[in-house]
Amino acid sequence: MSNKSSDHDRTRNHTPPGGISAYLQAKEVEADGVASCKAFGYLRGIRDQATSIEFRFREGNSIFFPYGWMGPWKHNPSEGLLLKFSGDLVYLVLIRGSNLEKPLNEGAINLTNAGLQRHRVLWVREMSEDDIRQVGETGPTIDSIDVAEFESHADLKEWLTKNAPAFVR
Repeated sequence: MSNKSSDHDRTRNHTPPGGISAYLQAKEVEADGVASCKAFGYLRGIRDQATSIEFRFREGNSIFFPYGWMGPWKHNPSEGLLLKFSGDLVYLVLIRGSNLEKPLNEGAINLTNAGLQRHRVLWVREMSEDDIRQVGETGPTIDSIDVAEFESHADLKEWLTKNAPAFVR
């Protein structure tokens, strides 16, 4: 007798706790394996990883950073997210908004630990005031994204003290 379980047994034993709703898409589907909400786009596959992340600004410009450059990042709900990328220079990305750690409808992803930490986020965008009002408290909102580059630690610390003092130790 074999110890291997059948396909039927495996699927029956691994039904997500939220039932079928755990398999549902986020609010918008962009392409195969990609979904999004108003604040960010992400890879749906739990083991999928992106090679880079795009930050989209209200005026239409974007900047991309490879995940390989991403170092430590911090989340302070009253201040936002502070991401550090180290390449030819050091870059800080300060994302301000609300509910940044809140899971989306299906509960399988959020911007912080299930998204950025697992390299599943493809893009993050500054939202319009209308989009922010529409989302309200039901999901994450991105008010602003500030990107700064630094050649020295002193300049970095000065910028943080001025722009995000909660992240200065």
